[in-house]
Amino acid sequence: MDSLSAAMELMGACISYVRNFEIYGEGEPTEYLYKVVSGTVRSCKLLDDGRRQVTAFHMSGEIFGLEVGDTHSFSAEAIADSTIIVVKRSAILSLAARDVDIAHQLWTLTARELQRVQDHMLILGCMGAKEKVAAFLLQFSKRCSDSNEIKLPMSRQDIADYLGLTMETVSRTMNQLEHDATITLPTSRRIVLRDRAALKRLNA
Repeated sequence: MDSLSAAMELMGACISYVRNFEIYGEGEPTEYLYKVVSGTVRSCKLLDDGRRQVTAFHMSGEIFGLEVGDTHSFSAEAIADSTIIVVKRSAILSLAARDVDIAHQLWTLTARELQRVQDHMLILGCMGAKEKVAAFLLQFSKRCSDSNEIKLPMSRQDIADYLGLTMETVSRTMNQLEHDATITLPTSRRIVLRDRAALKRLNA
């Protein structure tokens, strides 16, 4: 465990959230930093026309809620029953001012988040449906230790709102990839990557 995670566990409080419960809302003060102990969290924004844009998924062990401004730009919701460590942002920043290692880890966390945002922008702006789904599956697989069999905690609607597609398009594209023998779908939430090379070619 890195020193930032250890500090959060020492200084924070564990809070349980039920499925679809809002952890924080858009526009609320950025008073806390969060770490997922179990479960999965989605960051999202409700657009003016009523559509929802999912901007990120946060999984077990991952830290979220670190933003530049004084208020949150997005909401965060528990996808499933989740346990989250919640710690005062000011306490972590104060610790970082005294501890070079903590400061470096915060910088790394910020840089990683920037890279994730850039990757997401590329998916939304420059890819077709098959390319988007392939990119999502490869990214998610990498976060699951590059396992060929992945279990998705999020729904097809969550994936659609993340990729800028309709749920029907996501389902149809998954079925097309299965027909092409690129993936296997034992269930709607379990996916086996049969041909990573084909997925990578789509994501090239």
